[in-house]
Amino acid sequence: MPDATFACPDLTTFCRLEEPGLEVVGQRLEPDRAVLACRVVEPDDGSDQGCRRCGCEGTARDTVVRRLATGCGHVWRQDTTRAAEPRAKFSRRGLRRALEGVVCQHLTVARVAEGPGVAWNTANDAVLAAGKRVLIDDVGRFGAVRVIGVDEHVRRHARRSDKYVTVIIDLTGIRDGTGPARLLDMVEGRSKQVFKTWLAERPAAWRDTVEVVAMDGFTGFKIATAEELPDAVAVMDPFHVVRLAGDALDRCRRRVQQAIHGHRGHKNDPLYSARRTLHTGAGLLTDKQKDRLPALLVDDEHVEVEATWGLYQRMIAAHREPDRAQGKKLMQQLIDSVSHGVPAALGELVTLGRTLKKRR
Repeated sequence: MPDATFACPDLTTFCRLEEPGLEVVGQRLEPDRAVLACRVVEPDDGSDQGCRRCGCEGTARDTVVRRLATGCGHVWRQDTTRAAEPRAKFSRRGLRRALEGVVCQHLTVARVAEGPGVAWNTANDAVLAAGKRVLIDDVGRFGAVRVIGVDEHVRRHARRSDKYVTVIIDLTGIRDGTGPARLLDMVEGRSKQVFKTWLAERPAAWRDTVEVVAMDGFTGFKIATAEELPDAVAVMDPFHVVRLAGDALDRCRRRVQQAIHGHRGHKNDPLYSARRTLHTGAGLLTDKQKDRLPALLVDDEHVEVEATWGLYQRMIAAHREPDRAQGKKLMQQLIDSVSHGVPAALGELVTLGRTLKKRR
C-alpha cells in the first residue's frame, strides 16, 4: 500500500483506560514491559473550589503533590479510586483478570502474579481480599436459608493456629431438591461457643427462618443450636448416623479379633482381610464378596460380628429407602430393637443403642 498513512496510536483506547478515568500522556519501553504514564481525566474537586480546609486558591507544583501558595498548606492528590482501590497495587481491571484466572482458568497465584510482574504475596493478598469482599462479606448469600449443616474440619498442616475449623453449610437446596449445598462460613475453632457466637452474630430475622440444623454427634453443636435457635430442629445427618454403626462394627471386629488370636489383625486373618467387605452395603457386594461373607460369618466365633454387621446393614437399608415415611419407620424400629434387650456381651451395640435413643 504505497499511499498508506499511519496516525499516532491512541494508547488510551488501546489499553482501555477510559473506564478507570485515565489518559496516557507518555510511555517508556523496557525489555520485558511497557510503562505508561497517565493522568486523571476528571478535574480535581479542589481545582475550582480551592483548598478543602480553608478555601484558599491553590497552585499546582507537580503531578504528584500540589502545594498551596497561601492558606493552611494542606496537600491533596487527585482521585484515582476509579482506577484502583485506595493503597492497592492492582488496578481494578487487573484484579478482575486475576480473579478470573484463579477461579475460571484454575491458574496458580504464581502464574497470576507473573503477568503484571508483581510479587506472589501481592497477588495472593489482592485475590484473597477481593474474594472475601465478593463472597464472604456479601450479606445476600445468607438469604433464603432454612436448613443448615455444621461440622468440623481438621487442618492437618496448621501450626500456629487452632487446627480445627467449624464449617457451616446451607443445605436448603439439598432438602428441597433445587440445587447443591453452599458454603456459608468457616470459623476457626471447634466448640459450643464458636458455633453459638456465629449464630448470635446473625440477624434475628435470619435465625427465625432456620428450620433444621444437621450436625454430627458433637453435643456442643446441639446445645448451641438449642440456645440460639430454639425453634429449629437439631438432627444428625445420615452420614454421621451410619458412621456411628460403622464405628461400632469396627470396634466389635477388633475386640473379637483380639479375643480369638491374641493380637491385632494381620494380613491373612479372616476378620482383618474382610474389613472393607463388612462395610459394603448388601446391594453393592460383588459376586466374590457374596461368596466370601457367609463363609466368614458362619463361624461361631464371629457371631458377635455377625449381629453388629446385621444392624449396620439394616441402618443402610433404612437410609436408602426411597419412601421417606417407610425409611423413618425402619429407623424407628431399629432404634427400638437396639435400645433394650441387647446382651451385655455386645457392648458396642449397647452404646450405639443408647446414643441413637438419645438423639432420636
